[in-house]
Amino acid sequence: MKYNQLGRTGLYVSEICLGTMTFGGYEGSGFWHAIGDLQQAQVDPIVERALAAGVNFIDTADVYSFGASETLLGQSLKNLGVARKDVVIATKAYGEMGPGPNDRGASRGHLMDSISASLDRLQTDHIDLYQIHGNDPVTPIDETLRALDDLTRQGMVRYFGVSNWTAWKIAKALGISEAKGYGRFETLQAYYSIAGRDLERELVPLIDEEKLGLMVWSPLAGGLLSGKYGPHTTPNDARRAAFDFPPVNRDRAWACIEVMRRIGDAHGVSVARVALAWLLHKRHVMSVIIGAKTVEQLDDNLAAVDLSLTLGEMNELDAVSVLPSEYPGWMLERQGGHRRPKPFTVK
Repeated sequence: MKYNQLGRTGLYVSEICLGTMTFGGYEGSGFWHAIGDLQQAQVDPIVERALAAGVNFIDTADVYSFGASETLLGQSLKNLGVARKDVVIATKAYGEMGPGPNDRGASRGHLMDSISASLDRLQTDHIDLYQIHGNDPVTPIDETLRALDDLTRQGMVRYFGVSNWTAWKIAKALGISEAKGYGRFETLQAYYSIAGRDLERELVPLIDEEKLGLMVWSPLAGGLLSGKYGPHTTPNDARRAAFDFPPVNRDRAWACIEVMRRIGDAHGVSVARVALAWLLHKRHVMSVIIGAKTVEQLDDNLAAVDLSLTLGEMNELDAVSVLPSEYPGWMLERQGGHRRPKPFTVK
């Protein structure tokens, strides 16, 4: 297991982050049940195995099963006797947590209420990385940043980050933080996979320029890159059968899977492991979030850290998954491409 800086900070986190979206299953039905319904007896072995493999970074959110994920994680760390200093806990706020008009969003009021509830559920006195889970089109950025800065000064939060924001809005937030002396976003949690490379257009250049730490969610594109899917194959027991997300260009995905299967066969590993290794070889990736429903699935994903892809294999994977050219990207490349090094290289 390798450890990378959390953005520009002096904190180090494992290149694999354990995701906890499968914890809880909220009352055994509906959306969260389709994602995963692991209870304490199943959660503890998964957390234990991840920590034993060197994972020191765990990501959750208040909205995951309406708080059950945080509760299960907090109890699991207690059950396993994990010292608080030995684990970096990341959680998120923004989602709808009740019926009231202020039970959602990135307002100061909602964030202050949310942090207290998350701390109680996680049985801890601080959150290492507190993230805004989505874009709030109503709350001013300044209000959100001031609230996060106050939480940091009060010791309830160590660092803060953002998820699912556009590049321009993150850049504006960084400018406000610098101008007003607030703490700043240190991380971005975003969707990224070999079948979904959209963030390379605007967000990766921002990440590189501002030294943000990229946390990748859904690295297997909602299971589509697990190796169980194909042009004419959709397992009935798979998550995408009930929750078809995130959106993916299927033709490009099938082409990627064909190449990954061949490379995987050459290494004697799964398609999923190749998909994860491709991300781990990208220099702009800080940590890849993996979720699991079983210890066996977790073990296969964890083993991606040991898969070394050759430069030729990386080039082949990059070529089959390349994004269609869009303006102004093709004009920027035409006019200035020769003045900079290639942006995406193997670590």
